[in-house]
Amino acid sequence: MVKDPTPLERFIQGIIPENPVYRQLLGLCPTLAVTNNMKAAMTMAGAVAFVLLGANILTSLIRNLLKPHLRIVIFTLTIATFVTIVDRFIAAYMYTMSKSLGPYIPLIIVNCIIIARCEVCASRQSVVTAGADAIGQSLGFGLALASIAAVREILGTGMFFGLRVLPLSWPDWVIMVLPPGAFFTLGLLLGAVNLMESNRKKASDKG
Repeated sequence: MVKDPTPLERFIQGIIPENPVYRQLLGLCPTLAVTNNMKAAMTMAGAVAFVLLGANILTSLIRNLLKPHLRIVIFTLTIATFVTIVDRFIAAYMYTMSKSLGPYIPLIIVNCIIIARCEVCASRQSVVTAGADAIGQSLGFGLALASIAAVREILGTGMFFGLRVLPLSWPDWVIMVLPPGAFFTLGLLLGAVNLMESNRKKASDKG
């Protein structure tokens, strides 16, 4: 019988081994759309973390009441509730950012990362495990967005979080803050992660 992962294992797996972007290739729409600067990327990461944590905990609390043919509907309604909360919060207190992110905050409702964690973990395990899973997956998602946004913003504008980090003589690579730059950066970083994982496995096999 396969033993369910512990809360600590769920937490650790979400950051690197099961990183939602680099390992599972989920949530790529916001990953590509909002990573042209760090502020937008971190706002999106925070919004997803809030929704994922809330949805996982609530789903776990009601997991024994879920009916198989209604579970996806319940997941969607639960996620939509937390998305509405975070969307209204950002609109009220971060109006400029809300306008900048446009429809991508409401689209968290159909983010495959959140639906997948509700199905795979929260609907089957305890609240503690579901919460640990949500935090780990959120950190993994935030790490992926931060790494892509850092490369794009620094190379594209010479700035980081809106502060200049490269000399004014540095030629801005405008393409990096445009859609092609998102695909280019994701591809390179994804290749780097896969290469590191391959080397790690080879070293582990030799050892």
